[in-house]
Amino acid sequence: MHKILKIVAAVLSLAGIISLVRIISAGDEAIKTGESAGLVDPMAWIAYIILIMVLAFVMFFVLKNLITHTSELKNTLIGVGAFAAVLVIAYALSGGDTMQYKLQDGIATEGQSTMVGAGLVAFYILLFVAAATMIFAGVKKIISK
Repeated sequence: MHKILKIVAAVLSLAGIISLVRIISAGDEAIKTGESAGLVDPMAWIAYIILIMVLAFVMFFVLKNLITHTSELKNTLIGVGAFAAVLVIAYALSGGDTMQYKLQDGIATEGQSTMVGAGLVAFYILLFVAAATMIFAGVKKIISK
């Protein structure tokens, strides 16, 4: 399995390098004018393939670890539940913005505005929790010495 992964990584790396050389040799003007779509697309597909492979391996090993170590399942479910609670709280706190935002496909709806607001509120909540945790750990370490 390890040899197969090395070969796949080498092939994808080589394809990426070849695509990069082709893009660089086309020049900036070709990219700006859109003439290089045939050059950029293979590089994008290589990136998509690598992303899908990484996500598949991560999901496989996470599920494998959860199945083999059932004692950790409780802690994992608590973490997932806490994250879901943060998302629900963020959605409840964010209200729809009454301004109309022009998007490429039209005007943003109130639901879209609420979801963006919920994402921002969730980010701020998680940022605060992370900062508070780091400060608490630092203070606790200083006090314990």
